[in-house]
Amino acid sequence: MTHSTTEVAVGGAVLAAALAFAVYTVQATGFSLGASGYDLRASFRSIEGVNVGTDVRLAGVKVGAVTGIVLNPETYRADTVVTLNEGIQVPDDSAIVIASEGLLGGNFVEISPGGSPFYYGAGDEILDTQGSVSLLTLLLRYVGSGDEE
Repeated sequence: MTHSTTEVAVGGAVLAAALAFAVYTVQATGFSLGASGYDLRASFRSIEGVNVGTDVRLAGVKVGAVTGIVLNPETYRADTVVTLNEGIQVPDDSAIVIASEGLLGGNFVEISPGGSPFYYGAGDEILDTQGSVSLLTLLLRYVGSGDEE
C-alpha cells in the first residue's frame, strides 16, 4: 500500500482539527471528569432561558453550573439544583436570581451574596429567589399601558 504525502498530511490535519474541536467543546461546556463541588437547591417561578449546564456566577465570575431542573407538580415551580465549585462559600442570607447578559444575550444564574457569617452547606435550599423576566411580557405591558387619544 502506498500513500501519497498529501493524503497523510490531509489526514493529519483532519485528525488535529477533530481533536481541537473536542478540546474546545470540553472547555466551552465546563465539563470535567474530576469536578468537585457541592449542590444547592432553589425553586423558581420561571427559569426561562436557563438549562442544565447554564453558568452560575458570583460577582460576574463563573463559580458553578446548573445541574438539575424539574417541575414541582405541587407548586408548579421549577426546582433547580446548582453545583458550586469546591471552596466557594455562600452566605445563608444570599439571593439567587436569573439574570440576562444583555438585551439579546442569554440568561445565567447569579448569586447575590448576603452579609451573614454563616454559610449554606451541601444540599441546602436558597429561599430568596427571583425568576427570569420575559422581555416580550414587559414590552406588551408597556405597549398596553400607553395612553389612547
